[in-house]
Amino acid sequence: MTTMKLFPLPEPGATPVRVLTIAGSDSGGGAGIQADLRTFALTGVHATVAVTAVTVQNSLGVSGFHPIPPETVAAQIRSVVADIGIGAAKTGMLASREIIEAVADVCGDLGIGRRAPGTHSGRIPFLVDPVAASMHGDPLLAPAALGAIITRLFPLATIVTPNLDEVRLITGIDVVDDRSQRDAARALHALGPAWTLVKGGHLRESEASIDLLYDGAEFLEFETQRIDTPHDHGGGDTLGAAITCALAYGSTVPEAVAYGKQWVTRSLAAAYPLGGGHGPVNAMWRLRENPPEAVEHAVPQP
Repeated sequence: MTTMKLFPLPEPGATPVRVLTIAGSDSGGGAGIQADLRTFALTGVHATVAVTAVTVQNSLGVSGFHPIPPETVAAQIRSVVADIGIGAAKTGMLASREIIEAVADVCGDLGIGRRAPGTHSGRIPFLVDPVAASMHGDPLLAPAALGAIITRLFPLATIVTPNLDEVRLITGIDVVDDRSQRDAARALHALGPAWTLVKGGHLRESEASIDLLYDGAEFLEFETQRIDTPHDHGGGDTLGAAITCALAYGSTVPEAVAYGKQWVTRSLAAAYPLGGGHGPVNAMWRLRENPPEAVEHAVPQP
């Protein structure tokens, strides 16, 4: 695997780029806010957090979760943005319709996400990961809440990053090949986001892992070697967090996706066993890299 070009780490004493994750806490430390924070720190950004729920989980699955009051979630976001400021934001587990509506309201008020269809200039980039279930299939979202993500958050999103199970729940399309992946991207884009990313990591029969990015006009494919490991807990969170960091640094959406794809692939290659189930992807590979000189973006051709 070739050396990945990374964003330079901030100089001691310098204020770094700031990002926000709006997500749930994973008591097992593999996914959720914990996965976001690892990637944020190792990418060199300062992480801020709005906790949406506390989960009870380990490497074997989720046995319960407790949502945070919606007004408290919104207050966390307002407090951070008013004082510290952020360059980009992402969502993860949002737990309930009430929390989703509170997040949509406060993000709209604070300039997080798009102003109107087709525009997000001058606004804070906003990645929406419509988390509906854990990798074990355990529900992380109340049944009535998915519709609120689609109607309230998708129109605000700079980019949405569902996995294939979430694609099927949202669009009814079962992605099994290139054609259905493109159909799903079109269907998702019609729901309002500026860009859609249909991840191909769960298409296990393919030797390559191909993620498809779509802006309503062009498709871009991001292909990496598939990493054969059962330890992929937190992979979606890690990808989204890396994309969010790149957006905060000023990357375009295609540049940010290229960066995130490389980041999560290296994190999968460094994954480790933990407990009796699925271990986490491991962003700590970053600690083994030589200090980067400058970031270089690898943007695929349509």
